[in-house]
Amino acid sequence: MARNDGVDRTVVREAPYRRSGIGVRERHNERKNESYFNPDIVRERSAMNVHFKQPDASYESILNHMLNEKIVSDRGLRPDAKVFGELVFDVNTRYFDERGGYEFAKEFFAEAYRCAVGIVGGEQYVVSAVMHADERNRGLSDELGRDVYHYHLHVVFIPVVIKDVLWSKRCKDPALRGTVKERIIQISHSKKWKSEPMLDDEGRPVIGSNGKPVLQNSYSILQDMFFDHMENAGYYDLQRGERGSDDVHLSVLQLKTKLEQERLEALGEEREEAEEALSSMQNQQAEKEDTLRQLEAKATQTEKRLDKLMPKLENVEEFVKHNIHSPDEVLPKADTFESGKRYREDKAVPAVSRLQKALLALYQKFINLKQEFQDLWRRCTFAERSRDYYKQQTEAMSAENYQLSKSARDLERVRRALGSEAVDNAIEWAADREIADALSVPAGRNAPARSGKRRSDRDAR
Repeated sequence: MARNDGVDRTVVREAPYRRSGIGVRERHNERKNESYFNPDIVRERSAMNVHFKQPDASYESILNHMLNEKIVSDRGLRPDAKVFGELVFDVNTRYFDERGGYEFAKEFFAEAYRCAVGIVGGEQYVVSAVMHADERNRGLSDELGRDVYHYHLHVVFIPVVIKDVLWSKRCKDPALRGTVKERIIQISHSKKWKSEPMLDDEGRPVIGSNGKPVLQNSYSILQDMFFDHMENAGYYDLQRGERGSDDVHLSVLQLKTKLEQERLEALGEEREEAEEALSSMQNQQAEKEDTLRQLEAKATQTEKRLDKLMPKLENVEEFVKHNIHSPDEVLPKADTFESGKRYREDKAVPAVSRLQKALLALYQKFINLKQEFQDLWRRCTFAERSRDYYKQQTEAMSAENYQLSKSARDLERVRRALGSEAVDNAIEWAADREIADALSVPAGRNAPARSGKRRSDRDAR
């Protein structure tokens, strides 16, 4: 099976079944169940499963028919004997996905079925052979970001051996005693898969340290048979399943559980790496925050130094205005020494002039920056005050809105309890009462108007 090392390996598993247990296997292989323990079976794809031999009846009915027709014999078997076998031919999922997927898998397992026929002794002993194409490989699907299905072949068969039945010692004809009486095809799982002596390069049995022949496990022989058959059929890009691996003894559910556990362990390692990376990023963020705080502290110190420097710069400005009016005042004119005059005109005056212009330009830039800084500071202060004001207004409006909503809900409850008409009449009465109370106030700025209204009312009467 796949070990995530980039190697494609052939594996064939074999499992025996009694009559009492074959029904479960039949329902799984032929997709007769309504639900499955395997959560990765996609029932919508079950129609894509390929039968290389379709059973025309139940597995047990096929066995009974073979017994009745004397095709096989159960002579000497216990009632609970293992009378069925199943071969599951498998290669890792990525092998098929990288070579054409479903169509390639059908060709591959058609050849694997021919191998199975040879292993079991003939197609007449095969009960069912079906390639499953409806089991999703969750790990590879998550890795590739698309649905990938795991193709494999189930071959259910009757395990048989050829047995010579000898004449017993009670035979009346002494010449027949011990000779072959008849040859039968006997059902026998243990004899079908018995271990064979291991042979050396010269074909002789290998003897162990205990002086007994070393036996080669029949399961290992089965792996060799599958691999050799597929290689002879032209599939040279495969390797034999690892010798001594215990994966082949696991059920499908157990194997999926083991693979899922390995996948979870890998995800756990990735999570630890991600947590370490996150911790490193947090440390870097903390360092950046410390650096930012240091820069802010330096900026504050610089601002204070600028505030202290401003009076000095203003003094410099006054000094420049009052004391450096022209280059002639900085360097006095030469009286009699022509070389001095030449020095002054050619070097000193231009140098001082350039210095003065640079100083004035630099000072002007500083003034502009200071003005811009002050404007930004005023805007920031105004924005903060505005924010506080609107925040207070928003909170007040929210509180008022809550009270209005509560009053509206209460009014709706009253309407449902008393009726809309009664509530509307009560509201109209209350509004009229408020107007009447307001008009009856004896003092206030509206008093003259009320007096005039009363006089007009009396005149009308």
